Amino acid sequence: MKIAILCCALAMAAFGARGQSQVAVTPPLVDHHQHLFGPGIKKLSPSVEQIEASDLIALLDKAGIRKAVVLSIAYQFGNPNKPAVEDEYARVKAENDWTSQQVARFPERLRGFCSVNPTKEYAIAEIERCAKDPQLHYGLKLHFGNSDVELDKAEQLEKVRKVFRAANEHGMAIVVHTRPSITKQRAYGADNARIFLNEVLPAAPDVPVQIAHLAGAGGYDDPSVDEALGVFVDAIAKHDPRMAHVYLDVSGIAGYGEWEKKANLIAERIRQIGVSRILFGADGASGGNLAPREAWEAFRKLPLTDEEFRVIASNVAPYMK
Repeated sequence: MKIAILCCALAMAAFGARGQSQVAVTPPLVDHHQHLFGPGIKKLSPSVEQIEASDLIALLDKAGIRKAVVLSIAYQFGNPNKPAVEDEYARVKAENDWTSQQVARFPERLRGFCSVNPTKEYAIAEIERCAKDPQLHYGLKLHFGNSDVELDKAEQLEKVRKVFRAANEHGMAIVVHTRPSITKQRAYGADNARIFLNEVLPAAPDVPVQIAHLAGAGGYDDPSVDEALGVFVDAIAKHDPRMAHVYLDVSGIAGYGEWEKKANLIAERIRQIGVSRILFGADGASGGNLAPREAWEAFRKLPLTDEEFRVIASNVAPYMK
């Protein structure tokens, strides 16, 4: 009887406060959403803290994270809601080239993505140029907010579709910030997400598409973000083939705004999406953003099980393999 009681006690000790077995959770293998901020961006936005590749490596080491994808922010030079810059396309190319040079310093740990405003006339030419770059051919970063993309406008929608097709033809993965401009108060929600699902995703059927910030712009306070995410959740539940290569990253969610009040909803959405599709990302550690270690610590406060955290930490996007 004593032996039976001891065995029972040991078994109970193997379960955590939430009723599941305790699993050792190591830091993520990859930070799937990072940025560097160099001299070009400093001239454009003087208040931004400069972060080069060596700085990012130090932050990753502090977090115990081995690798990261570095998403160029060259699209900032084509932001129509900021003062126009001289020689815009030259500045875009220079920023992408700088990102390539930085990533090349740590080829075993960093992988670079090109970026461009998809509505610009030079967008396809820049994608083709980046596709030949040994450091940037892996993927393309698009930011609908900072590019003021409005998918409900036919002309802009077609330009975005062409960019997705170009990336697909070159085998470039796509990381996309789908939330349109907040400063311009562009409409967002379920209708916008349906346009993306029905019209945009089919243009890139063969490459991974990573939707940033759980389909938002960081935080989870805006109800329209959950509306948009709900469209993707429903499509996944229906085994929609357009979602076959779609992942969602959690950069900028935990630790921002009133996220703790939405913690249960965020956890529910992550489970509905499926933890195998969830990619950890911290976002660039500038402008008040959390560094990778702090971002992971905040994310670990969500009401997910240790096993779910373990799966997310071990997820590696195809473009990083």
